[in-house]
Amino acid sequence: MSGWGIDHLPYGVFSRAGEPPRVGVRYEDNVLDLASALHDEVFATGSLNAFLARGRTAWHDTRRLIRNKLATDFGVVEPHLIPLAQVVLHLPVEVADYVDFYASLDHATNMGRIFRPNAEPLLPNWRHLPVGYHGRAGTVVVSGTPVRRPSGQLGAGVFGPSAKLDIEAELGYVVGVPSPLGSPAGPFEEHVFGVTLLNDWSARDIQGWEAQPLGPFLGKSFATSVSPWVTPLEALPRVPGRPQDPEPLGYLRRTADWGLDISVEVRLNGEVVSRPPYRSMYWTPDQMLAHLTVNGAALRTGDLFASGTISGPAREERGSFMELSWNGTEPLKLADGSVRTFLEDGDTVTISATAGGITLGEVSGSVG
Repeated sequence: MSGWGIDHLPYGVFSRAGEPPRVGVRYEDNVLDLASALHDEVFATGSLNAFLARGRTAWHDTRRLIRNKLATDFGVVEPHLIPLAQVVLHLPVEVADYVDFYASLDHATNMGRIFRPNAEPLLPNWRHLPVGYHGRAGTVVVSGTPVRRPSGQLGAGVFGPSAKLDIEAELGYVVGVPSPLGSPAGPFEEHVFGVTLLNDWSARDIQGWEAQPLGPFLGKSFATSVSPWVTPLEALPRVPGRPQDPEPLGYLRRTADWGLDISVEVRLNGEVVSRPPYRSMYWTPDQMLAHLTVNGAALRTGDLFASGTISGPAREERGSFMELSWNGTEPLKLADGSVRTFLEDGDTVTISATAGGITLGEVSGSVG
């Protein structure tokens, strides 16, 4: 199985030389040009936003129509299939707002042990709510975009380039249907269209100095990379979420299974350095959305919220170099004999994932 067959059909935005960007669906090693195949001008735009705003019924009906055409009427759609080698892939969504959570118990515990080795690793609020911060929508970029090493304050009176450039392997959730200001969002599946792989690039030294006491700011806002493909929720295998203790407050109680069985892989310069399991995440995305809007914050079409670093209990399941190198005290030994604590100029990090029989693609970026 290729992982890109009729059971997947992720959406993206593509262009060919001399033509404006359009919306397409990936099928095997091709892109199906939806504007011409379905005769629908909503797909002739340079982003998914107009289609996402149509809502869940339209998402379902369009997916069913595409599947039917590929399965039973292939000769009609075949002329609208374009080889991937002939296209350029773009940022799939015009991102309205970007919020990043901190939903992995293993990641939060590791970070607590690194920074508070003689204290309880989890802060008192962590098991009671999905902790998050508001990021910069304008610096969300598509996979393959070079990442410039950021400079900033590294301590009192010290300014310079980050020496602790890191990644965070995450899953992003793309909002289609908005919610009004002043009202909590409705059911998760009525608002969220699908998922995309995400790398929350992080300058740990800048972050550590500025986040006293407020949360991440310049240490995170310089770049966030996403895959060019958005996988519909309908394509994903779901599992029960991880047990939670104490029981969350009423607005955070799960009413459906939105745990996801996704296997993630992190590669540094082509070498696998980690395999984080998404199914071990503590907070599920429906809980993240409920918390994001419980105070009446509005959703907009194109909003993106992310899971936070995906990490498992084992060392080889850690989703950041901060954890893999234990803040630089346990350097990572690579197959070529080199070592890493954090990222060096010229390094390329690629995050990929699979879910059941489908391939979620990858998000890649090089430090330059």
